[in-house]
Amino acid sequence: MNGHVKSMHFQQFMEAAATLLSLLLVMAVDSTRTVAASRTQQCGNSLQQTLKLTRLIQKESVDLIKTYKTSQGEISDLFCKVSVNGIPDPNISGLDPSERIASISIHLQDFIPHFKRVYEQQTDLQSPTSPLLAEIIVVSARSKNLAALINSFYQSLFPNLPVPEPAGGPTTLPPSQNVFQQKVYGCAVLKTYKELLSNISRELRTLKNKVCRRRIQMNALFF
Repeated sequence: MNGHVKSMHFQQFMEAAATLLSLLLVMAVDSTRTVAASRTQQCGNSLQQTLKLTRLIQKESVDLIKTYKTSQGEISDLFCKVSVNGIPDPNISGLDPSERIASISIHLQDFIPHFKRVYEQQTDLQSPTSPLLAEIIVVSARSKNLAALINSFYQSLFPNLPVPEPAGGPTTLPPSQNVFQQKVYGCAVLKTYKELLSNISRELRTLKNKVCRRRIQMNALFF
């Protein structure tokens, strides 16, 4: 009789343990799903914030080019039609998302010293109260913020990869230029930067569908 009772107690204990284990597994899966869903939402929110800033700078860059042309005199359209070497490439390269996001970051970093050079040149050519100088400062500052957002997003997706940096050291700037060359160079920098922003905006929309939706699909696959 005692043996039978002990057997029943043991069986009840095993059933209770199995039930508890099942509950713990369900809680663990639900917790993992919650974390995964949160990360997926963060992915979308981060990209949306970055895309919003990109579109804002796009609009400001259009206004900046108009202000630039107005401030350069009567033949400003001529300045903006001359091709210039040494301007960063506005095209985004890479095969997978990590390479393409890195390419965006590097291009943005490449433009920062060019904005600084254009500002320095225009400081000599414009009055201190010129709206052009203020607009250059604003767009340049936003560009740095955009680069920081891109780097933050890159690190959240690829924490084991190094932060993107321009290859070959600091960006090479043009040598000393006369006034005509400075005006041509400034317009080329601004126009090319506007083109880069258009490419970034298009790329971010594509990445949102590829990267963030892929996380949702992976979550559904494993959980």
